Amino acid sequence: MHCLNNGYMTDIAINKLKDARILVTGGAGFIGSNLCEYLLNHGAVVHCLDNFATGHKKNIRSLIDHPKFTLFTGDICNIEDCKRAVASMEYVLHQAALGSVPRSINDPITTNHVNVSGFLNMLTAARDEKVKRFVYAASSSTYGDSPSLPKKEEIIGKPLSPYAITKYVNELYADVFHKVYGLDTIGLRYFNVFGRRQDPNGAYAAVIPTFVKQLIAHESLIINGDGSFSRDFTYIDNVIEMNVRSMLASDPKALNTIYNVAYGERTTLTQLTEILKNALTPYDSTIQNVAITYGPERVGDVPHSLASIEKATSLLGYSPKYDLEKGIQESISWYWEHLK
Repeated sequence: MHCLNNGYMTDIAINKLKDARILVTGGAGFIGSNLCEYLLNHGAVVHCLDNFATGHKKNIRSLIDHPKFTLFTGDICNIEDCKRAVASMEYVLHQAALGSVPRSINDPITTNHVNVSGFLNMLTAARDEKVKRFVYAASSSTYGDSPSLPKKEEIIGKPLSPYAITKYVNELYADVFHKVYGLDTIGLRYFNVFGRRQDPNGAYAAVIPTFVKQLIAHESLIINGDGSFSRDFTYIDNVIEMNVRSMLASDPKALNTIYNVAYGERTTLTQLTEILKNALTPYDSTIQNVAITYGPERVGDVPHSLASIEKATSLLGYSPKYDLEKGIQESISWYWEHLK
């Protein structure tokens, strides 16, 4: 098992994870499986709910026989599945969703059904079970057409895609569930998460595993736009840190709000290709020669993404240790082994 170096997380009383009862929805997905693994490594009792629409059993294969791990094969769109999975749990880390802006543009109805109705089911099940904390995956897409940089949690624009609308609705529902029912929630606006186990296959794969797979295969990379669009790429271990900090936070001022989850630096897509080429070159020197081509911009894309992490640092003690290049170096052996 991969074990996140937790030396920088001692201040959040990591020992509180021992025997904590935690449901991870979407637990067979990229982020969810990394969370399940980390929590089990630190003594938690983990329920995983997944319907394997986008998650994979291979992601949790090493966890299946763990005595503190229980897999519930089910769908967040089915309220009974939600209730079964959350029964006896103290915390919910809600990662299940249909991601991807292009997917939502192609099929807004399914995206809304999963991301809104499924989210409401999970909130309701968590409320009924009286869980201590409901931490959920929000999205940087919520910033929409707001031109301000860096992105601060309190300043958003109009959504640019059906996906962005669903993730903003999640924030509104979470706020209402706290005010009306007293359910403590924290939303985490993820900024372009990458790392081990991120699926490079399919029409809606994220840019980093897609580019790595293409580079390994010596396929020309196609950048949407002129390469100047920029992103705040966020390594998976930073995301794990924020989930754990949010789950265990004890200061009332830190609860029932939204946080950016990012490193706080932006990288253009052209710069990204150079970083990936340099990281892969020691494995195959000819990767440096792979051509880069530029195509049309994608509908619904936000031109630039850069997060302010001041709020997370101030209220949760967040201190991300992995910038893009360090995260790529941590990931590269996994990518090389699994994406060839």
